[in-house]
This record gives sequence, structure tokens and C-alpha cells, in this order.
Amino acid sequence: MEEFDRTASLMTPAKLAESRPKVAASPAAWLDQMAADAGHQHVRRLAELASHLQGFLAQGDLAPLAHQIEQVGGAIEAVDFSLLQAHGWWARNTGKARTAGLAFAAQGERVDDAARELAAQLQGWHARRVGESGSTDKHLVELSVEFNAIDKIIDQGTRWLQDMRNQLKARTDAVRQAPSLDTHAQQQIRDDAARCEILVARLKVLRLACTAAQKVHEQSQELAARRATLPKAVQQTLLPDFKAWSARLASLAAGAGEAGGPGVALEEATKAARALRRIIKQIVADRQQCAAMEPVLAQALAALDAQLQAAG
Repeated sequence: MEEFDRTASLMTPAKLAESRPKVAASPAAWLDQMAADAGHQHVRRLAELASHLQGFLAQGDLAPLAHQIEQVGGAIEAVDFSLLQAHGWWARNTGKARTAGLAFAAQGERVDDAARELAAQLQGWHARRVGESGSTDKHLVELSVEFNAIDKIIDQGTRWLQDMRNQLKARTDAVRQAPSLDTHAQQQIRDDAARCEILVARLKVLRLACTAAQKVHEQSQELAARRATLPKAVQQTLLPDFKAWSARLASLAAGAGEAGGPGVALEEATKAARALRRIIKQIVADRQQCAAMEPVLAQALAALDAQLQAAG
């Protein structure tokens, strides 16, 4: 195989065929530069995608929604069900039961306010995220395409190196057997050996960049999935259950002071409050996991940026 054809075989697959060496003073220099620049277009695109993912990292502010969830938890904790315990005929006749009912109703109104604010925060979060999720998904798909293309280049380059080294060994053996071989042929052997080392170095930095990109891809997917759990849990579980519970409180407050007391309805409302607290506890834990994952992704993006600069 001719020298140009051997090295040019590196230019497939994919976009590697579009490589443009910076130096074209001679065919040998062109081949050297081509080996040194292998995969550079993929590297450049990875850098662009990494920049987009920096934006994704900054856009995940769940703090306002998380704060309102904590407010909801506080409103639940503040409800004093003892106000609705049976007070007897004296309390009913003197109006103390009615006064307790009014105090309970005021707590219910605060619960209503918390429910409305939570719904507003959820709506605002969705409004801020319109288009962001689809854009991030697209960038993650592209990221996967690019580092997989680099992985193919690494695989092909490794096979090319093995083939070239086998040829170099055969040509070196021929030189030993024919010391009179012309100086140009010997120089070609040295040039090809040096070119192998150029490619070895290039494949090393590509491999590091590919590994760093894979890590960013994996961690970005995990963070995106974890971030989605909080508003989803609020929308599908917490908010509907909280509104239903708020309606129960209003019914209980309306019946305060009546003979017989709240009975079963009070017990059910108390159980529902405990269930709501469990939901909130899980949502808060999910938010804490998000908060812990964000600096990890930031570090992975910084590591990727360093590797891409080395490969650029």
C-alpha cells in the first residue's frame, strides 16, 4: 500500500473525511498533520455541546418550588386537630366549640393559601422550562453521536497502527537483509515510525476526551431524570392530595360545634396529613439528591473541557 493510501485510510469513517490539515508544505507533512488532527471536528462539536450542557446545569433551579413545598409542610404541621375534639354540651352551649372551629378554619385558610401558591410555583416552573427539556435531550443525543464517532476513529486508528507496525517490521527486516537499500527508503521507514507515534499520542488524547464525554452524558441523563421527579411528584401526587385534604379541613371546620363531634372524618384527615408529610419528605430527599448531583456534573464538565482543550 502506498504511503498516502495507508494514512488516508484513517479518514473514514464519518466526518473524519472532512479533516483539513493546517500544514500542506509536502505530502509527508500533510500526512503527519492529518494523524495529529484525527477527529478534530468531533472534538470541536463536543466542545459546543459541552457549552450547551453548562446552560442545562444552570437552568435547573428548583429552589423556589422546593421552598414552597417546605411552606406546605409547615402549613400541615400547623394544623391543630385538637381544636375539633368533642367538647361536650357546655362548650357547645357557651360557644367555645364554635370559637375553636373558627380557629381551625383560619388554619384551613392558610392551608388553602399554601395550596394556591404551590400550584402557582409549579405553573411558573413549567413556563420557565418550555423548550428546555427538548433542547437538552437533543444535545445529549448529539453528544452520544459525537463520542461514538470518536470511539470508531480510535478503533480504526488502533487497527491502522497495528497494520503499519507490521509493515514497518517487515520493511525493517528487509533493510537488515539488504543494507544497500537506498537512503530514501530508509527515511520513509523512519517517517512512518514517527507518524505512528504521532497517531499514538493523538489516539490517547481522543480516548481521554471520549471517556470524559461519556461520563458527562451519563451524569447529565441522571440529573435530568432526577430533576423531573420533583415537579412530577408535585403535579401528580402532592398537589391533588393536598387540595383534597384542604377541602376536608374546610368541611371539618364547617361542622365544628355540632353535636357528636367530627368523629371518623377527623381521623381520616389526620391520616391524610401523615401521608402528605411522607410525600413531602420523599420530595425533599429527591431535591437533596439533585443538589448533590449538580456539582458532580459541574466537575465532569470541567474535566471534559480540559480534555477537549488538550485534543483541540
